[in-house]
Amino acid sequence: MTSEFRNIVIVWAAVRHSLYLLLQSVGLMAKCCESARAFLEAYDASVPGCMLLDIRMPEMSGLELQRVLNDRLIHIPVIIITGHGDVPLAVRAMKAGAMDVLEKPFNDQALLDAINKAVTKSSEAFQGQKIRARFQEQAQHLSPREREIMDLLILGKGSKEIASQLGISRKTVDVHRIHIMEKMQVRSVVELARLTLHNDL
Repeated sequence: MTSEFRNIVIVWAAVRHSLYLLLQSVGLMAKCCESARAFLEAYDASVPGCMLLDIRMPEMSGLELQRVLNDRLIHIPVIIITGHGDVPLAVRAMKAGAMDVLEKPFNDQALLDAINKAVTKSSEAFQGQKIRARFQEQAQHLSPREREIMDLLILGKGSKEIASQLGISRKTVDVHRIHIMEKMQVRSVVELARLTLHNDL
């Protein structure tokens, strides 16, 4: 783990100050929020990270905050901190999408391992979103004819078959194909099909 992950948020944990110092001691940058409302106001979706969330909080409980996150499509990995005897609540938190549950008292390494797993997941999802956004932006530069030919290429049709179906010459199809590859920044139809499938284009 490195300090590049700056969205490790501690939301009203009773031991938030000690958690903050622990994360700083291993080179992780974190911030504390006094309440769920403060977190929702300060959350930065442009940075990957995770959230340490106490299941029992004033104003809004951890479960209620999870519900709000789901409603707002905020997909930050959540690590729930719970006290002894909160097993039913912990189960509900996991069903609501919490990535991990730590029962107090927990050891430092267990917490750091959970954060590492959560931040890795967040970073991978973040990178996937960036790739998806770039791919969709590239697709916006395709002409209607190029988009039509791209869709047929992805279906496995060759230039001759596409030319016949669209009533144009094979040479014209090949020229469009070159432009499609350049605009989408791919080297093969297989790569184009894979990116299209993975990026909901």
